[in-house]
Amino acid sequence: MGLLDGKKVLMFVGDLFEDLELMYPKIRLVEEGAAVVLAGLDTKNTFKGYHGYPVKADACLSDINPDNFDILVIPGGFAPDKLRRDMDVKNITRKMHEQGKIIAFICHAGWIPISAGIVNGYTCTSTRGIIDDLENAGAKWVNEPVVVDRNLISSRAPDDLPAFCRAIIQHPNNHS
Repeated sequence: MGLLDGKKVLMFVGDLFEDLELMYPKIRLVEEGAAVVLAGLDTKNTFKGYHGYPVKADACLSDINPDNFDILVIPGGFAPDKLRRDMDVKNITRKMHEQGKIIAFICHAGWIPISAGIVNGYTCTSTRGIIDDLENAGAKWVNEPVVVDRNLISSRAPDDLPAFCRAIIQHPNNHS
């Protein structure tokens, strides 16, 4: 029996995702019993990770109903820069946040919550490359492996993945 039995997790995927930041959480959350759905701009193409790992989306972003998911995990890499321009990505992120659902993002993935307008007043972490973006969006940036502020979970880089996944799995929203 896993700690996330019955939970549905949505993960965004696009070209140049950070390979470890997608695969490591996906595997860990499945190990804990969660059903994980990868959603991309389409389901026809294969998305290539920054290091070349190929992934196909399970669903198209335009078909996603955020009401059907408990957790959103956003991998970093350069995919978030393109995905944050998509209205479905922003709307899904915003709606899940408004519902108090867990929004977990790592490295450059903070660009999506920034573009969705949900980080103002939250403490977050990220790769150093987007500190200004988070602070300009109203977040307080701290240099920690993982930061949990209410329903937002953030991490800096692949080295922080164990702490990032532990925080997602152990978050009180999953056990109430």
